[in-house]
Amino acid sequence: MNKENKKIAIIGLGYVGLPLAVEFGKFYDVVGFDINQKRIDELIKGEDRTLEVSPDELKKAINLEFTSDIQAIADCNIYIVTVPTPIDLANRPNLTPLVKASETVGKVLKANDIVIYESTVYPGATEEVCVPVLEKVAGLKFNHDFYCGYSPERINPGDKVNTLVTIKKITSGSTPEIAEEVDQLYNSIVKAGTFKATSIKVAEAAKVIENSQRDLNIAFVNELSLIFERIGIDTLDVLEAAASKWNFLPFRPGMVGGHCIGVDPYYLTHKAEEVGYNPQVILAGRRINDNMAKYAARTIIKRMVKNGIEISQSNVTVMGITFKENCPDIRNSKVIDLIHELKDWNINVSVYDPWADKEEVQKEYGIALIDKLEDGTSDTVILAVNHSDFRDLPISQLRNHCKPNITPVLGDLKGIYKINEVNSHGFTGFRF
Repeated sequence: MNKENKKIAIIGLGYVGLPLAVEFGKFYDVVGFDINQKRIDELIKGEDRTLEVSPDELKKAINLEFTSDIQAIADCNIYIVTVPTPIDLANRPNLTPLVKASETVGKVLKANDIVIYESTVYPGATEEVCVPVLEKVAGLKFNHDFYCGYSPERINPGDKVNTLVTIKKITSGSTPEIAEEVDQLYNSIVKAGTFKATSIKVAEAAKVIENSQRDLNIAFVNELSLIFERIGIDTLDVLEAAASKWNFLPFRPGMVGGHCIGVDPYYLTHKAEEVGYNPQVILAGRRINDNMAKYAARTIIKRMVKNGIEISQSNVTVMGITFKENCPDIRNSKVIDLIHELKDWNINVSVYDPWADKEEVQKEYGIALIDKLEDGTSDTVILAVNHSDFRDLPISQLRNHCKPNITPVLGDLKGIYKINEVNSHGFTGFRF
């Protein structure tokens, strides 16, 4: 398949799919497909609510069109699936979006077409779950009539330095020839180059362990934070001292949410249990990280009680609800666990986040975001997300937001302020 006769369909236009569609759209004929008509309408107008792609970048993709009409992708010969792969309430993989996307592709799949998956899955999911759906819907035979590839996404939402084209891309294919073709396809847009894995399963496994490794490292420093809190020393001070050694890894404690680090380990443990192995270390790390929001809430409440604040009549302002800094993505945000714990104590919780979409937060979590920080209204402030807007705030503004005749607690969960600065402004401080 020569470059001239490649026509690419990107299935799913979220944080992963849109940047991919834009980059391919600079060199190939590309159709961006999404079932959300509102999303399509916004992109046609040059608006990206995820803030991953600027209006100028959208204009540069001169060969890119957007649609929710399946017939508009019927003449494509490469289909790249970039839909989310979440977990359910029992922390089990929810492959429904992946299956639905495969059904969509299957309806237009033709002889010699290639279907590439980028969604994070457990090793084997592409060939065990997606391929049978494609075969059934299309009435075609895998590796005879059509082929598959897997190239895991490595998008870091909100990161304008490490982007799609600057991060090396893992590629793979269902035959050696298709693996080479998939590799060349991504090499044509990724400046950092590619790494061709030996099989689709290897590429799937490589992706899922990337975030599992990071999750475990964060779990380790979170456990240190729990220990050092009891000893009475500051965790960040300890980590700063330890980092003076050249090979110390600079991980920091905190709440682990989002659609990658807080999710991907469960895909790996699901597959491990399926093949008869009961994972120990990975799930232990998950338990620690999943409990950090409740730990923070309860520790802050204890300090409020010590300061004589009447908990059931108190006002707490939580700053930030997105899962990470400088990003509007609220999926699997652990801040909501913090908020729920506070509300369980009948605390009146206000949430302020200029990065989050008000309608989306209201629809997803039933929370009405406040527009600004009013002076003299709060008993405690919790800095839950490290937005640049928050880092630039003078601590005096946070003190003015609190009631004047109390000793409020400042839950600086991201370590924005120095301890002495917190104390000198009349706060009792807490940080991981």
